[in-house]
Amino acid sequence: MSSEARYPIPAAEHRVETVVQRSRFIATLAPAGTVEEAQAFVRRVAAEFADATHNCWAYVVGPPGSTARIGMSDAGEPHGTAGRPMLTALLHGGVGDVAAVVTRYYGGTKLGTGGLVRAYGGAVQQGLLALPRAERVEYAELEVGVEYPHVAAVQQLLPAFEAEVLAQEYLERVRYRYRVRLPEGRAEEFAARLRDATRGAVEVSAPPSA
Repeated sequence: MSSEARYPIPAAEHRVETVVQRSRFIATLAPAGTVEEAQAFVRRVAAEFADATHNCWAYVVGPPGSTARIGMSDAGEPHGTAGRPMLTALLHGGVGDVAAVVTRYYGGTKLGTGGLVRAYGGAVQQGLLALPRAERVEYAELEVGVEYPHVAAVQQLLPAFEAEVLAQEYLERVRYRYRVRLPEGRAEEFAARLRDATRGAVEVSAPPSA
């Protein structure tokens, strides 16, 4: 299950090619964390295949299925036959922050409206099947202040919450202060578990702004 703070994204650019009725369809997919990155990718692929009949595109910036920042273009194909099916494939592909360009070299046989929809949507679906994936994670930083008897309890919890110690400091009155980084979606539970493990003898706060 994905969330705003953590979700699958493309790990790298990926390309697949299919042939439908002698027309070549080359689907190129890539990570796109911003609208500007998506648009730059579209321009780059269109320039790479400047001699193609069409370079149609779509992108989804944000978590899988999010429609807050999307874009699409039929790039000269009949309205609704390329960009829309490509976008639909991306929205149902289980990946966020993704852009796709499907390049077509016309083979001499008209595919018709339905054939184009299937070809463009299918090209993106095929690209998604073998797409290498990574994970986008939003991190939060916390400062944790604890007395020496509870240091072991803090250290035991760190791996379970994928928390990384960025800095630690020995203070007066036998106290330690840690600055830790962990996935944002786990910060609240981590703080609660720290309080349970130390019977409330812990201070958890956001670090001061730089």
